[in-house]
Amino acid sequence: QVQLVESGGGSVQIGESLKLSCVASGNTGTIPSMGWYRRAPGKQRELVAELIIGGTTRYAESVKGRFTISRDNAKASVYLHMNILKPEDTAVYYCHADDYGHIYWGQGAQVTVSA
Repeated sequence: QVQLVESGGGSVQIGESLKLSCVASGNTGTIPSMGWYRRAPGKQRELVAELIIGGTTRYAESVKGRFTISRDNAKASVYLHMNILKPEDTAVYYCHADDYGHIYWGQGAQVTVSA
């Protein structure tokens, strides 16, 4: 069993930056895939960024060039560096881990971007 705990959400203004952190605890080992999803008000949850062991990354088109995902395997952590934030980035961000088909979610971190 793996537990994911996010931190770093908050309220910022347009153009500012924010960093989300997620720490995995429990039977982590080396989780093959970790990433971030988000759910904006009235919308479905969507993939924001994913990082697979070996270095493969995936980003939503809407965040490419602005967001960067990184991970520290020694700390069982994954991070999302968010730059040039826009109002449409407002959402609850969820840490996600795929441990060979075992899926885990964090509790969510609110990010609000306003003018």
